[in-house]
Amino acid sequence: MDKSRYPIGSYQAKKTISTRDVAKWIDDIQELPVKLRSEVSYLTDEQLDTAYREDGWTVRQLVHHIADSHINSYTRFKLALTEDRPSIKPYLQDEWANLPDTSMPVAVSLQLIESLHKRWVVLLKSLDEDQLNRELIHPESGTLVLKSMIGQYAWHGKHHLAHIVNLKEKKDWN
Repeated sequence: MDKSRYPIGSYQAKKTISTRDVAKWIDDIQELPVKLRSEVSYLTDEQLDTAYREDGWTVRQLVHHIADSHINSYTRFKLALTEDRPSIKPYLQDEWANLPDTSMPVAVSLQLIESLHKRWVVLLKSLDEDQLNRELIHPESGTLVLKSMIGQYAWHGKHHLAHIVNLKEKKDWN
């Protein structure tokens, strides 16, 4: 496995998910905004515009991507909680990462991520077992269960945070 692409390994969905797993993943989602801000807030524009690997996104694009991805996830959770097995629309994340708004200061997305995660965590902590087992349909991935998606997005945040941490270590930016 390419450690520069998957520094914490690829996402591995658990077959059996305990309430402890869900609680841990929610904690990970809750902690991400603070950890992310800590890693990027003192980087220069030149550092923010450095790719974390060859042919990879820049740190700036990673931060904006996390905001984009987690907004989509939050919306998908709300759809699954209010509709019966909704079909969702995927988005072209590589295309989104190249739109003009990804050249903005990372502070904009850091603030967005902080606010979004506050709402998302309140929602996630309120879910009962029936709600955690609600499903949605992804046209490429098939049926997805909310409690599994919590794990996937906890991994997603840590995955991109590791990209940033590893780049900083590699470049001796600490």
